[in-house]
Amino acid sequence: MAIPKVAVLSDIHGVLPALEAVLAEPDVRAADRVVLTGDIAAGPQPVEVLDLLTSLGDRVVWVRGNADRELVEYARTGVISTPDAIATWAAGELRPDQLELLDSLPTSVTLEVAGLGPVVFCHATPRDDEEVVLVDSRLDRWAEVFTGLEPAVRTVVCGHTHMPYVRLAHTRLVVNPGSVGMPYGRAGAHWALLGGGVTLRCATFDADTACARIAAESGYPDAAEWADYFIRARASDADALETFGPRDGR
Repeated sequence: MAIPKVAVLSDIHGVLPALEAVLAEPDVRAADRVVLTGDIAAGPQPVEVLDLLTSLGDRVVWVRGNADRELVEYARTGVISTPDAIATWAAGELRPDQLELLDSLPTSVTLEVAGLGPVVFCHATPRDDEEVVLVDSRLDRWAEVFTGLEPAVRTVVCGHTHMPYVRLAHTRLVVNPGSVGMPYGRAGAHWALLGGGVTLRCATFDADTACARIAAESGYPDAAEWADYFIRARASDADALETFGPRDGR
């Protein structure tokens, strides 16, 4: 049976106030499933974010992102493929059970969603957890990243680039809900609602309060500076597109 309503949360990045704002949204509370499309914990409040999400039980469907994979790798080996000060700090904060959880997650899941049929949920693309596709990626790039998908899959939901969009590519609907905790271009906690169609949503919250809370509650030494930059979305969408462009093969 198709799932009537699915809320999609991507790239939470350990930001508890942003996550709480999304979870308080009436349509998220009413959703039949909450799908997390990766990069869940690498941020200033990793333990608290994972504890809150696990408290929601079986209604949550988890997908692992590249940052989640790297947290586990660093915690176990002391090596991280993409050096990032807050990620290495977060890896040291996580409990063993939380590392096991992240390590056990699938890189994609397929759910039957009302009005959309089989939907593939992934972090970056269905075949890789860190390659880049963008709203204006060329069609032959989309053909590459769709390689191996079943013909019945007409909708792909991804994250990774922290910018929300919906577009068609080779007759497939591609949805990026944007980022809950590290938005580029527009402040707020971005998410998407699926079921009978797709709508992009944004939960608003007080940035001053959130930044102060992160600075006070996180043990990350540069938490105040980190929060000021990311919570206030000081990186524009133009900045992000310019940075990501070469990774899109441009």
